[in-house]
Amino acid sequence: MSRLFIVLAGALFGAGITVSGMANPAKVQNFLDFTGQWDPSLALVMGAALLITTPGFFWVFKQQKPRFADAFALPTKKDVDTKLILGAVLFGAGWGLSGLCPAPALVALLTGASSFLVFALAMFSGILLHKQVFEK
Repeated sequence: MSRLFIVLAGALFGAGITVSGMANPAKVQNFLDFTGQWDPSLALVMGAALLITTPGFFWVFKQQKPRFADAFALPTKKDVDTKLILGAVLFGAGWGLSGLCPAPALVALLTGASSFLVFALAMFSGILLHKQVFEK
């Protein structure tokens, strides 16, 4: 049953990305273009997401445990280190240059456009490289 909810949650998230237009790289790039074709819709989508999820987090964390798991899986590492900063910089640079981050890229793959396939292959190559270098 929990797998069904995982699939449904992923489908709902993908539908939200699609309906909001966030699978379109130009939306993100135009949000970052303050001196040209600035488009505030990304900020509106993020703001709406925060308005919806914030009360949900308060409600969920009042529970003893998640509905479909034995315990909450929360990060324990709290310090800011070089790996975190470098990862954030690389993620932000890739997002700004391509207009895609991982979830919208996977949604955009459904269009069949070759540019999204190239992005996804590069993303998965980076994941595999990270595993080889840092997770031995």
